Amino acid sequence: MSSQIYEKVRANPRFAELAKKRTRFALTLTGIVMAAYYAMMMLVAFAPDVLHKPISEGGTLTIGIPMGAVIIVGGWLLTGWFVSRANGEFDQLNEQIVKEASK
Repeated sequence: MSSQIYEKVRANPRFAELAKKRTRFALTLTGIVMAAYYAMMMLVAFAPDVLHKPISEGGTLTIGIPMGAVIIVGGWLLTGWFVSRANGEFDQLNEQIVKEASK
């Protein structure tokens, strides 16, 4: 692409909207994942007895194992959500902006 197209893209108000939406969505998902991971680390550091309790009486599986699994799977699901939205809504906006700039 030429520098003229880049300038047209940057000047397009839809580009600013796309950048704002994408950034807000990414930061929201990042905050959710970071909060979950840091909450788990705080539990490990300051309340390990909570994670050490068995799920069932006499059982060997503790609460910490499924909590960790939920955090990991949740991170994967949020990543999938971002990829899905990026390949759908954000790509459509991107294509429209490039088409407008190419005219």
